[in-house]
Amino acid sequence: MADVQAHKPHRASKKSKEKGASKHTGEKNPKAFAFSNPGKLARQAARSHDIKEKRLHVPAVDRLPDEPPPRLVAIVGPPGVGKTTLLKSFIRRYAKETIQDPVGPITVVTSKKQRLTFIECANELEAMVDIAKVADIVLLMIDGNFGFEMETMEFLNVLAATGMPGNVFGILTHLDLFRKPQALKEAKKRLKHRLWSELYQGAHLFYLSGVLNGRYPDREIHNLSRFLSVMKNPRPLVWRNSHPYTIIDNYRDVTHPTQIEEDEKCDRTIELSGYLRGTNFSAEGQRVHIAGLGDFTIKEMEQLPDPCPTPAMEQALAKASGKTGRRRLDEKDKKLWAPMADRSGLKITGDHIVITRENGFTFDKDAVGVERGEGEQLIIDLQNERRLLGQTDEGVKLFASGQKINQLPVEDEDVGNTGRKSRRTARLADGESGEPPEDEGFESGEEDEMEDGSDVESEFNEMKLGKMFRKQTDDDQEEDIAFADSDSDLGSISGDEDQGSDFDDDEDDEEDPELKWKDNMMERASQIHGRRKPFRAVDLARYMYDESMAPTEAIKKWAGQDEEEDIEEDIEEDDDTFFRRTGKEDKEDSWEDRMIPKFDYEQLEAKWSDKDAVEALRNKFATANLLDDAEGEGEDGSDFEGLNDEDEDDEGDGAFEDLETGEKHGADDEDEEEEEEEEEQPAESLEAEREKNARRKEELKLRFEEEDREGFKNDKAIARREGGNDDEFGEDDWYDAQKAMIQKQLDINKAEYENLDESQRIAVEGYKAGKYARMVIEGVPAEFVKNFKPRMPIVVGGLSATEDRFGFVQVRIKKHRWHKKILKTGDPLIFSLGWRRFQSLPIYSISDSRTRNRMLKYTPEHMHCFGTFYGPLCAPNTGFTCFQSFSSANPGFRIAATGTVLSVDESTEIVKKLKLTGTPYKIFKNTAFIKDMFNSALEIAKFEGASIKTVSGIRGQIKRALAKPDGHFRATFEDKILLSDIVFLRAWYPIKPHRFYNPATNLVGWQSMRLTGEVRRDQNIATPLDKNSQYRKIERETRRFNPLRVPRALAAELPFKSQIIQTKKQKKETYMQKRAVVVRGEEKKARDLMQKLTTIRKEVVEKRKAKKAEQHEKYKKSLEEAEERIKSKEKKEKKAYWEREGKKRGPSGDQGGGGKRRR
Repeated sequence: MADVQAHKPHRASKKSKEKGASKHTGEKNPKAFAFSNPGKLARQAARSHDIKEKRLHVPAVDRLPDEPPPRLVAIVGPPGVGKTTLLKSFIRRYAKETIQDPVGPITVVTSKKQRLTFIECANELEAMVDIAKVADIVLLMIDGNFGFEMETMEFLNVLAATGMPGNVFGILTHLDLFRKPQALKEAKKRLKHRLWSELYQGAHLFYLSGVLNGRYPDREIHNLSRFLSVMKNPRPLVWRNSHPYTIIDNYRDVTHPTQIEEDEKCDRTIELSGYLRGTNFSAEGQRVHIAGLGDFTIKEMEQLPDPCPTPAMEQALAKASGKTGRRRLDEKDKKLWAPMADRSGLKITGDHIVITRENGFTFDKDAVGVERGEGEQLIIDLQNERRLLGQTDEGVKLFASGQKINQLPVEDEDVGNTGRKSRRTARLADGESGEPPEDEGFESGEEDEMEDGSDVESEFNEMKLGKMFRKQTDDDQEEDIAFADSDSDLGSISGDEDQGSDFDDDEDDEEDPELKWKDNMMERASQIHGRRKPFRAVDLARYMYDESMAPTEAIKKWAGQDEEEDIEEDIEEDDDTFFRRTGKEDKEDSWEDRMIPKFDYEQLEAKWSDKDAVEALRNKFATANLLDDAEGEGEDGSDFEGLNDEDEDDEGDGAFEDLETGEKHGADDEDEEEEEEEEEQPAESLEAEREKNARRKEELKLRFEEEDREGFKNDKAIARREGGNDDEFGEDDWYDAQKAMIQKQLDINKAEYENLDESQRIAVEGYKAGKYARMVIEGVPAEFVKNFKPRMPIVVGGLSATEDRFGFVQVRIKKHRWHKKILKTGDPLIFSLGWRRFQSLPIYSISDSRTRNRMLKYTPEHMHCFGTFYGPLCAPNTGFTCFQSFSSANPGFRIAATGTVLSVDESTEIVKKLKLTGTPYKIFKNTAFIKDMFNSALEIAKFEGASIKTVSGIRGQIKRALAKPDGHFRATFEDKILLSDIVFLRAWYPIKPHRFYNPATNLVGWQSMRLTGEVRRDQNIATPLDKNSQYRKIERETRRFNPLRVPRALAAELPFKSQIIQTKKQKKETYMQKRAVVVRGEEKKARDLMQKLTTIRKEVVEKRKAKKAEQHEKYKKSLEEAEERIKSKEKKEKKAYWEREGKKRGPSGDQGGGGKRRR
């Protein structure tokens, strides 16, 4: 065999492969992770896209401040469900304190930067409506053994209409009453799915098993509190993000006692305190609405120190003051602010403090064996004492280590009992501020004179004060202080040390020492005023907007350059005159130079008539260096250093050559000379010229795109060019850009406000959210103070300028599906719109073919309709709820309707259908005389030309009124009508709503407008019966019309299809007539017998049927009696069961809560 057979080579062995060649690279195998089902891939892609789109909302401005207010946690539920027990458990968990009667808002510190304000919602519909508008977190208490109750469903529907907060949780209680675990499991599952159907799928539901020592188990409360602490801030609601509001946690009546003594029902002045929320409160003239009280204007507002600061706030304050703060939330740092609650036996109610003691008080001063503390003993002594303090025989001991004082020490008999003649002046510490405030006045400085010869005994000695308030002088001699005769005579309280030494001390010692301080007052005032620190930004802003000050004077004042001029002032002016340095102007036109500066116009004319100067200035506006290259600082990047800058290499003159078209721009002779010089240069300079032109084009391109925020200068565009993923910068660019613009504006505002003084910032920006402030409100009815209930929330909401006006509000409204009755037009309805709750008379309407709004007498059953009522104007798309009554006596669902605001307008166009009927009494072919439709010729004249119609459908028109019978008119029709026809006219009558507005002031006692039926029922008045208003059966006679008779001549001319066909009579008998059967003989007798037997049979059947029905009635009656016995037995067993089992869940003295009320 010559040819050698070639065999296939064997496979390479696994050992021969290189080590490490089979190592995993970390990338997914596309074959292993491919989608086997394309439909599944499409569904998964669609789902991921939906999830991505859900997070996209219209960008809203985040108005949450750096130091946010505490989150408001509302505990809502029916009575007896365990709200008070849960609140006590939370307070014990966070603050390690026990409060017996937790009422009002209670603020606790939960973490380093977070606080929570707990408030228990009272079982009143007004409280639930107000809480739904301000609550950030809602804890919905549900009795697991009973299920959802009416109050819970009402609150959920109010939340849905006014704005559902992002955090609503359900809490099941009374789970220890379940005996079987399976029944407990089924109840949890059933209530969970019911809550999901009302809120959303996946809503959180917590379980509280039982009560131990008056509180829920610590582990369950710990889990719930941890969940509250780690929650994120939800998306703010539109209404809260555009209105300032606060919930009041402290209240005081600051009315002068003399006014109350003169008239107990006088309008009061109250002081409300709380954390500010929402937007900023205006510094002056802020209009607010107090829910349940009315509209007011804040008279005075003041920012107070935070009563419950977070450790982060304390740490920042300590860092600013130089003190070191703690870095962890220790037990000692946990704080609690509950001014209305009974905290450790101390409760602040209005303007007085209530002290509670378990063993009670013994007010008998001479009682033996009674243990009293020092403070309690002092109060008992003061209450039983009838003499003034200090005039008792035993004396008074103010301090434990001190001595008893029997009488006041009197050094001089003449001035011993004089007392204080004027108000005490405030004094600042020496170390507090080296700069006295501007409005504090001027210091007298007569220290040496008062030391030498003073005949007046001082009421207090500065050397007896602490070191902080004592003037640091070299000698320790006591100094006497002379008090002023009036408020304007009070001296400075700045406490400067060196001022008295610069004044003249050569006055006569025999002069009255109380009047020495008035000497040389103007001179000392100017000296003190001149020592103000120069170049202060606060003073500059104040001087700029002072209209009584010229700019030259303002600049000198700001720079501290005092003019040494004689200031003429009338000394004989009133003592209340404020001393102000007015200064004389050197020129008469100094008052007019604020807006128009003074220049040398001749010099300016000579300067700008130079052509080179104008061209140099024009070059600076024509070009700019926009490139970010570091090399661009050469000839194109030179700054404008003046008009005499003669830079030969400056390319800003606008002369360039377009390399694409070859066209040259620039008409100056100097440019032509430069071009000629450039032509003589070597050829290699052409590349440099091209580079310059390309650079200039790039600058123009960047200048054009700089105005576009989304252009090449955008950060994301730069990142995309550097290799960013396209998906990352695709469809979300607009959304992120809008958020970036909003954040940039917030940063700009923040930077601008930081440069202002605190007082100026408050005047411009207002009081920021998150601060604790007090507000004084005047003109509050006395019933508010008398009927004050700390369990009712007090919500103060700010009003905009539009919301303070009244007009007609057009809304889209729908009757609630759980409300039993439909709503009638004109019946009073209580609206909860915005911050207000008020009563009005709505008119319901519907769009009729988009041409008119037709009035409806009643609301549709399952459909929206329009409503118009008179009330305060509100922004469109604002949700509201309606109620017929707030009373809890109503056993049904109290929410009558819900809706949104469509528009606000002063005018309304609602029409009502008006149908006028009449009858004809004379007919002349197509003309007829109509009566009983109008009463006078004037009414007919108003409806001349109107279209009318008969019931049979014949149309007509009103022509003229007849002269003799008043109210009759002539009309024409398209066909002849009959005397039996009824003629009617369809018209539209305009309806205007009543201007009725009744605010629901439940905090001062409120009576709502009642229906007519309710008034008759209360007054025991019978309903009047009108014959025309009663429904009666209408009986109409059957009309018989004559047969249609067509003349033969007309019938012959009719077309074939319309010819009248009449069958002729048959002359011959028909087959059926011929075959008539006549019964005779035996057959007739047989039929007669069968008929008689059938009659007897029917009679027997009827008797049997009647007897059977009678027996069935007896049997049915016996069944009803047995069922009634069974029901009564079950009722007794149920009553006995609840009497036995109800004791386990009955309210005790230490648990709180109310009795169980069910519907």
